[in-house]
Amino acid sequence: MSKFAIRHDGRTPEQLREVRITTGSQQAAEGSALIEMGNTSVLCAASVEEEVPRWMRGRGSGWVTAEYDMLPRATSSRRRRDRDSGGTASRSQEIQRLIGRSLRAATDLPGMGERAIYLDCDVLQADGGTRTAAITGAYVALREALQGLVDGGALERVPLRCAVAAISVGLHDGELLLDLNYAEDSSADADFNIVMTDAGDLVEIQATAEGDPFPRQRVGDALALAARGMETLFAAQRRAVR
Repeated sequence: MSKFAIRHDGRTPEQLREVRITTGSQQAAEGSALIEMGNTSVLCAASVEEEVPRWMRGRGSGWVTAEYDMLPRATSSRRRRDRDSGGTASRSQEIQRLIGRSLRAATDLPGMGERAIYLDCDVLQADGGTRTAAITGAYVALREALQGLVDGGALERVPLRCAVAAISVGLHDGELLLDLNYAEDSSADADFNIVMTDAGDLVEIQATAEGDPFPRQRVGDALALAARGMETLFAAQRRAVR
């Protein structure tokens, strides 16, 4: 029998944690979603501004970008806020750029007009997979904000080309596990963060060996496992935006 036939939290290797997405979590935001995946929870809020950054003005196109942060007690010990360190931490910068790229890949930017949407993703509780949860939840917040522009008459249609979501896969002792929690992520031999559209197209793959290199064919196996998990995430997104 596989060592990971049943994981320590009772899941099978191919099973996601329970996924919950709640819209309207911040009443003042044009769009918002609280995403919970197991013990990881991320609050995503979309803010609409009726102008684009200066470097984009006059191009007839919109802009979507993101910021990411983690509350001090989202983890088992207190984490200093980025501002206390004099600027955005490199990890936060990497993640917020990933979120922004992922959402822009799904958005018809010219269809937005010259306006910008900012997605603020704040981790309330971290138990692995915060960046992937942020992408999945931020898409819902973005869609809510764009739907509000349609309802208000500012746009004729929701300028989205597809849905986008993300999930992690880890390699443990030669076996792939879907949707890692913190304990699994911290002990993985290799880990993948995979961003896909609901059409099955890839937006981004982050893959890292934590020690020894891993066989190339495991990348294809990880993608296939992620694709199966994405079906659950896209279904959760659809339920949320209804």
